[in-house]
Amino acid sequence: MRTTLLSMVQSILSDMDSEDVNSISDTVEAQQIASVIQDTYFNLISAREIPEHKQMLQLTSLSNSQKPTHFRYPNNTKEIEVLFYNTATTGSTYTEVRFLEPIDFLNRVDESATNTLQVETVAGEVPVFVYTDRMPKHYTSFDDDNIIMDAYDSSTESTLQTSKSRAYGTLYPTFSITDDFEPDLDDTMLPYLLAEAKSTCFSLFKSGSDPKVEQAARRLKSYVQNDMYKTRRENKRPKYGRH
Repeated sequence: MRTTLLSMVQSILSDMDSEDVNSISDTVEAQQIASVIQDTYFNLISAREIPEHKQMLQLTSLSNSQKPTHFRYPNNTKEIEVLFYNTATTGSTYTEVRFLEPIDFLNRVDESATNTLQVETVAGEVPVFVYTDRMPKHYTSFDDDNIIMDAYDSSTESTLQTSKSRAYGTLYPTFSITDDFEPDLDDTMLPYLLAEAKSTCFSLFKSGSDPKVEQAARRLKSYVQNDMYKTRRENKRPKYGRH
């Protein structure tokens, strides 16, 4: 049940008893509605875990011998759930590199050891020490834009490499206000997006909400919370500190 942005705009215009269009660019009102749909889309995906936006990723190495363990998050990264690095000298053996909070990361490295190297954070103000004789086991981020791993094997490579990184996470998708653009949502979420955008348009452009539109939006919101995956998943429950 794929749908284009134009068809969503036309649906909202029809329900608002407004002038029909053949293209979003035909009227100012159509362009305003398309903008509302875009805002609603990003509000929706920012507050939810959308399965379609999860994928395998690679980090971007800085490829800088002065910062040999530094990476950047990929563009539009929302979250990285798990990160691996190929720790094999030949072939492929991907080992999980676990996240540490910045203070824990700093405390884990023995700064007085001879097998460490002083590097800088990406901004360059603060020194950080990393091991030079082993593959990475941990990483952190001091600014939520860049990653620093705790080690690299200088006998194998001068810097950690993009091609050896592997991560699983979520990226924010792009949104294009063009007639044939299709929002990156599955068939379950698309009706909810349309209902929420329609409710907002009635409120903004018709000086009030429509009870039926509001009812549909509430019903769809409740439904999509538990039906976003194509393969049924176990319900996630809070652990409250218990294991």
